Amino acid sequence: MKKQYYLFFIASLLFVLTGCYDRIELEQQAYVIAIGIDLTDKEEEKGVFKFTYQIANPEVGTTASGGGADEPARETVTLKGSDLMSATTTANAFVSKELKLDHTKVIVISEEFARTGEFLRVLQTAGRTTQLRGGVQILVSKENAKDFLNNNKPIMEKRPHKYYQLMLNRATEVGIIPDANIHRFFQITEGDADLYLAPYATTEIEEPKEYEGEENFIAGNVPQEGGSQSQFMGSAVFKEGQMIDILNGAETRVAATLDNTVELTSVFSTYQDPIKPEYQIAGSFIKKQNTSVEIDYKKNGTTTIDVKVPFQMEIFAIPSLVNYSQNMKNQDLLKKSIEEQLTSFAEDLIKKSQEEYGSDPFYWSLYVRDHFKTIKEYEDADWNKKIFPNADINITYELERLEFGKMINDTNLNEVRD
Repeated sequence: MKKQYYLFFIASLLFVLTGCYDRIELEQQAYVIAIGIDLTDKEEEKGVFKFTYQIANPEVGTTASGGGADEPARETVTLKGSDLMSATTTANAFVSKELKLDHTKVIVISEEFARTGEFLRVLQTAGRTTQLRGGVQILVSKENAKDFLNNNKPIMEKRPHKYYQLMLNRATEVGIIPDANIHRFFQITEGDADLYLAPYATTEIEEPKEYEGEENFIAGNVPQEGGSQSQFMGSAVFKEGQMIDILNGAETRVAATLDNTVELTSVFSTYQDPIKPEYQIAGSFIKKQNTSVEIDYKKNGTTTIDVKVPFQMEIFAIPSLVNYSQNMKNQDLLKKSIEEQLTSFAEDLIKKSQEEYGSDPFYWSLYVRDHFKTIKEYEDADWNKKIFPNADINITYELERLEFGKMINDTNLNEVRD
């Protein structure tokens, strides 16, 4: 009896050991790094879209690579489909390896497609499948997504997965593009109260605009010579899942300072020199505390929103060579000037949001929800159409600490040019 018990126990273990029956070897998988979505060229093909898959070659750019020197770093394929997962399955008809979306870094959609409002329908698949992660970034391209992916050929980074990761992370850190993943898209869009911002990019470089500051550009008109033709600058504005406008880099950066759900620690920017306005002062905007947003909601009156942004500033460049570091009078003037400039930028963006968009890209609806007992009461109050567009908004930037790097004095031109 005891022997039969042991035999039964050993036999039961065989079922546990079958856990790898569906295992797929690494060399049998193709990792999709970027996905592009475009409208088709035919108007009668309603509900049909073009999907572009950029597949990485994991052996390129590694020390253990056994491939040839001329082996491409990526392969890009395009096909039509009604939804993302169906198109992915169909692509295996001509891609030898099984397409896997586990390592996808970015979904690129063309501006033309984003403005139709069909994007929300197509992206619903991403919310249901377990293959796409919630952290996948959404990117809007000026041209067709297919052209963007084909033309995007970085010079310094051969591995496409590293390129998208590094490029998006760095541009987000400095505030010229927003952090825009799939999870945040559904969170804001289904909340039906705020605007969603997605990075704006292009490989089609236009004639550069007249210089108006480092951040007052959108992708495509940033003046450059040499380097990669891909530009990431500014943000596409989405309302209820549909793109309605574009913010430049400066506006995107201001929006980030007003949104507590965005991680923003240190942002490099320039400001007009208050004593010599023909020069710009460069410094790092440091935000260590959350923006204070206090809403005095009035059901039958004008709601008041008081916003205070505490920040610190470390100055790196003073081309005018005005003594701000030791002259306290000049320092107070600079401090006040920076606060006023930031406040003015924010007021302009808030005015545009109220008058043109009818909603905000700052996620301020989170702070008004405490005034309602039920979801229905909150929805009936209507943040988009009633509360925010008609609110009286007071905003203040408070510079709590001003530093000047590791040099106390700048070069004295009178001594140099004697």
